[in-house]
Amino acid sequence: MTRSFLRFGWVVSLFLLASPAVAGPYSDDLAKCLVASTTSEEKTLLVQWMFATMSLHPKVKHLTNVSPAERTRLNRRVAVLFESLLTRSCLGEAREALKNEGVATFEASFNVLGQVAGRELATSPDVAAGFAELNKFVDAQKVQRALAAR
Repeated sequence: MTRSFLRFGWVVSLFLLASPAVAGPYSDDLAKCLVASTTSEEKTLLVQWMFATMSLHPKVKHLTNVSPAERTRLNRRVAVLFESLLTRSCLGEAREALKNEGVATFEASFNVLGQVAGRELATSPDVAAGFAELNKFVDAQKVQRALAAR
């Protein structure tokens, strides 16, 4: 069991980066509970944590300025959230998912939560405008011609 939970920690830290896991009915129930049990602020916290953690990658590290102290603060807050979700808010669903579908169910369920959290932030007008700026540099006619060619 300890080995499963060590793996669980690794899985949770990569839940947004993982390819979609095959979800069963128990992981679906857990995912629904995770999403329903987190506030908008907690979803924002998850995205901040993911951003701060992904900013450690050497190829993007120069684009951010997340201090080690801030990363530690985010890690602590997200750990409390995960513990609360798995030991209180979604305890029944987590137990059933683990019992019936195994530890991999956490990957699928937390992946859904991460996607929902990311979508909430992407609805910001500022973020939408940032994504729209890409259109200034894409030659839409070139793409259209290429896709229409046989």
